[in-house]
Parts: sequence; structure tokens; C-alpha cells
Amino acid sequence: MPATDLSLLVKAAEQAGDIACRYTGPDAKRWDKPGGAGPVTEADLAVNTMLEDMLQQARPGYGWLSEETEDSPARLTREKVFIIDPIDGTRSFAEGSRTWAHSIAVAEHGEVTAAVIYLPQRALMYTAAKGKGAACNGSPIRISAAAELTDTEVLAAKPNLQPHHWQGGTPPAFIRSYRPSLAYRLAKVADGRFGAMLTLRPSWEWDIAAGDLLVREAGGTISDRSGKLLRFNNPHPRLNGVVAGNTSLHTALIAALDPAGPGIAGH
Repeated sequence: MPATDLSLLVKAAEQAGDIACRYTGPDAKRWDKPGGAGPVTEADLAVNTMLEDMLQQARPGYGWLSEETEDSPARLTREKVFIIDPIDGTRSFAEGSRTWAHSIAVAEHGEVTAAVIYLPQRALMYTAAKGKGAACNGSPIRISAAAELTDTEVLAAKPNLQPHHWQGGTPPAFIRSYRPSLAYRLAKVADGRFGAMLTLRPSWEWDIAAGDLLVREAGGTISDRSGKLLRFNNPHPRLNGVVAGNTSLHTALIAALDPAGPGIAGH
């Protein structure tokens, strides 16, 4: 069934890309969500409407969790749930950048089993199904083989290097890089371009779900900032940060992080 779901997600992502690319990011109508939750554009809403109609019609028994749909506890009663970010990297989209992505996943009993991250303006379609490996544009991808943090680049925003996150107050030495879309960051770890990534702030499930499976199916390890396995379709759909990479790099980052650092204990 994951392979069948993946075929559906690919078709949905292609249609999402067609819709989003009809809009010129800087000219798209834009609003700021209440409570400092970030921007949303008319493209986000148009893509979300199409995905909700298409996917729920195809799989009426699946639950639904999307950044742009009001959440409902009904999803908690479903064995399988779609977890969707119609456009991950909305700020980049609104600025006219090409580094935004559609992030679409299916989770079953808390585990992601099918996933797509699609960057239509970069012609990159990342796909994964449980037990079937991960691919980009149909070609298998694999996690980096770097053994030491000093031998690779780590995707991390600058605030993640603040001393209070790290044991001894000093982060490990590594080359820091950045991409605005969290889904894209996870995809670039899965395809081996970057050795690892981390985000230490509370993170929404829809930003992470598809990338979680890509990393695992590419041979990597992914967890929250405390090293705990990621589980999805939680009552409060927020996770305690994300750390991803090959096993060696993931272990090194988790060991260097301060377990008493700021997080979202209880969620």
C-alpha cells in the first residue's frame, strides 16, 4: 500500500506545482497569520484546496493534517493520515526564490510510510515509500558517508549555534549552511549533498513528515533534539526539534546538544 499511496502523492505534487507556478511569488496576495505564525499567500491556499479535494476523494478513510486547514481531532481516530505543507518556504516563495517545496506524506499509526518533497521550480521530485528506498527524479539517493562533522556541511540556521543549546556552551566545529525550506533541508541530507541538518526550535509535523521518511529510506537516522524517534499525528502536532544525518553524524550532534536546553517537553 505505501507504493500505491506514493503514486497518488506524486500525481498530487505535480498538480500542486502546476498551480503554485501560476502565481508570481512577489505579486501573490499575502497575509500574516495571527499570533506571529508567519505568512500565507493565495498560492498556499489554492494548493491546499486542490490537495484536500484530490487526496481525500482518493482516500476518504484517511485523516487530514495540513498547515493551511483548521485542525480537527477527527484525524486522531484514523489509522492513516495525510500530513501536508502546501508550500514549505512561503517567505521564499513570496520573495521570488525557487527554494520552496510541496511536502506531502502519509503516516500510519504514527509512522510515515509514503512521502514526496517536490520543488517544481528546480525540477526536483524526491520520493520515498516504506521499505522501497528513496529517490530523486527516479534515481536512488543515499545519505552522506562522512564520518566526522568537520568533514561535512551541516544545514542549520544561525540561532541553532547559540551556546545555551550545547553542552559546555560551545557547538561542535562544522561548516554551517542554510536552506529556507525545512523539507528541502531534509531532502538535501537524504541525497547526500549535506551530511546532516538540525533545527532546535519546536517544529510542525507538516514541515518534517515527508523528510523523515526520505532520510530513513536513504539510510539515515532522524530524531527530535533529545534523540527520540519521531512519531506523527500527535494531538498537538509539534515536535521537539529535528536532528538528521547518517548514524555517526547524528550520534555526534545528539551527544553535543545540551539535554536540558530549551524544548517542548510534554509535546
